[in-house]
Amino acid sequence: MRDELIALRGNRNRAEIAKKLSITPQMLGAIEREDRNPSLELAINLAKVYDISLDKLIFLLKLDT
Repeated sequence: MRDELIALRGNRNRAEIAKKLSITPQMLGAIEREDRNPSLELAINLAKVYDISLDKLIFLLKLDT
């Protein structure tokens, strides 16, 4: 489980974050559960929304390169 990603959401719910990213809350949930990996563009936007560096986000996601 990507507990760190869920923690980054803080008090915001999935729907709020998903709307900012132009994705569905279900897609965000799939990323948090490690069912899906985000595209590079989505990862960049996630990093911006969560106010963290892209390299830290990629570390948290543990993306295969």
